[in-house]
Amino acid sequence: MKTIDINCDLGEGMPWDEALMPYISSANIACGAHAGNEEIIFKTVQLCIQHNVAIGAHPGFADKPGFGRNEMHLADEELYQLIYRQIETIARICLECNAELHHVKLHGALYNMAARNRKISKIASRAVKKVNTRLLFYGLSNSVMLEEARNAGLCAVAEAFADRAYRADGSLLARNNPGAVISEPEKALHQVLQILEHNTVTTVENIKIPLKAETICIHGDEPHAPEMAGKITTALHTRGYRISKPQHSMKT
Repeated sequence: MKTIDINCDLGEGMPWDEALMPYISSANIACGAHAGNEEIIFKTVQLCIQHNVAIGAHPGFADKPGFGRNEMHLADEELYQLIYRQIETIARICLECNAELHHVKLHGALYNMAARNRKISKIASRAVKKVNTRLLFYGLSNSVMLEEARNAGLCAVAEAFADRAYRADGSLLARNNPGAVISEPEKALHQVLQILEHNTVTTVENIKIPLKAETICIHGDEPHAPEMAGKITTALHTRGYRISKPQHSMKT
């Protein structure tokens, strides 16, 4: 049976987090910098426990007005501490809830900067490793983020997006461009099936590029997210896929 992880960014203050739970296998929980707070983190961790969803930390820039989607340029140690403290917060709450922290996925502008910048990726990997060497590191497929996570000895998980448009270089089309966010569930499903069954994605330049994924992201901050997640998960089950979190024993 084919297996794929469906992950979703949660704990960002949206009212439909619980509605998403039946359709996903891992959650990336906002750590209080770009969104959320400790009360929301606790509630989201509890939801994950109830629905057997893997718990991940989702650190981003301290930019709540911009939802962590504005690039910030920090000194190396400041960036390290920013990422480390956020992961440590989730790890502490997981410990209090007798739950396991499973993975880390960077958020927003920090994610996209790390995908193209080796220094940022190294700093992020070092912060992840400091919290727990067994944490999985979710990162953009084919990016330096995955390479540096592996170089640091972490288990890296290649991520692709159901609801974001791609450029020819494999990066995500910036959100300020028309069509950057895919809001139609049917269109998102088509992209997911192309990625999983053909290992390619069609870019905004209308060319196909190679793309392999071990986890598929559906953003949780859009109202259409539960409908999209339901459609994708149902379609994948119909095609013989098992929706399951990545395992720590995955090859790096």
